[in-house]
Amino acid sequence: MSFSFTLTHTDGAARRGRLETSRGTIETPVFMPVGTQGAVKALTHRHLEDAGAQIILGNTYHLHLRPGEALVTRRGGLHRFIGWPHPILTDSGGYQVFSLTDRRTVTEEGVTFRSHLDGSAHVLSPEFAVDIQARLGSDIAMVFDECLSYPVDHETARLSVARTARWARRGRDHFLALRARGTGPEGEPLPTPAQVQFGIVQGSVYPDLREESAARTRDVGFDAYAIGGLSVGEPSEVMYDVTAQTAAALPVDRPRYLMGTGTPADLFESVARGIDMFDCVMPTRNARNGQLFTRAGKLNVKNAAYAEDDRPPDEGCACYTCRTCSRAYLRHLFMAGEMTAATLNTIHNVQFYLDTMRAIREAIEFGRFDFLRQSFHQAWSRRPQDS
Repeated sequence: MSFSFTLTHTDGAARRGRLETSRGTIETPVFMPVGTQGAVKALTHRHLEDAGAQIILGNTYHLHLRPGEALVTRRGGLHRFIGWPHPILTDSGGYQVFSLTDRRTVTEEGVTFRSHLDGSAHVLSPEFAVDIQARLGSDIAMVFDECLSYPVDHETARLSVARTARWARRGRDHFLALRARGTGPEGEPLPTPAQVQFGIVQGSVYPDLREESAARTRDVGFDAYAIGGLSVGEPSEVMYDVTAQTAAALPVDRPRYLMGTGTPADLFESVARGIDMFDCVMPTRNARNGQLFTRAGKLNVKNAAYAEDDRPPDEGCACYTCRTCSRAYLRHLFMAGEMTAATLNTIHNVQFYLDTMRAIREAIEFGRFDFLRQSFHQAWSRRPQDS
């Protein structure tokens, strides 16, 4: 096993750490750009490396449907297939299949769903989610869980927590069997023999169910733990409360991953509550829609006010976009429908997120995290946000 986590500094509940994997060291807290289909939208790997990305995400659901894990295995695994030599985390596909509300059926065995591509029928179970991720060869694999929407009643959430716990045990047992055997589900060599598996805590916004789910997930005994089922429509303060409660119920010596979150404010507030790892499509999706994140707040380059604005998007940013492009030019590209607009905007947003995490790590190390957190909120509150 080449996986380990070392907690190096704390500042209140905020944590600074170092996560060792077989493909490199990850400094935490860390933001992981989302590469849904083996690519972070609009960016090359060179863009990501230049921005300082330490790890990216792959999407099990989408990669299973296209090009398929068998092809990826034949090509030597996901890292070799896409040309990314650094760590990769793959989700289990749970969120994606549960978002197909009218296309899936949940049973104890797993989830039967129809592909959004061609309507073909598929079954995703805890064991099959393990098999797919083993064949993809990610460094970190997520267990298959049931993700609920918000709001949901307590009884539905209780039954879901129980099912997620049963699925967690099945998924972990199957993962450990593959690890012990040292080969994939069909006897093929594993692209990443040192792959590790994270468990996922569910329970919606109910404190008693979060406590139960955390305890049952810990009992299974995963390599590390994630908090799922948030950022699905609940108020921010509720999300922060649930995050704090759940993080406190997880092992201190393992990384804590808050799935699918979030805004820059969410990063600060969740780090303040003990979270180490994040992912979200927001920096890339918002960039494609013309919205940039800056140190002074959000900026929508499509607004007419920027038609003759020669300033860079963010005067405090050293990314390629801010060094070479004006707001006027970015607005022109966006309004003209040029694909370059998506690339330039995404370069900046991803750099902003990664720079924010670098600043957070440094602030924790020097005991200044709360000062940085308050400075961020003050800067964003002073400037009216573009609509």
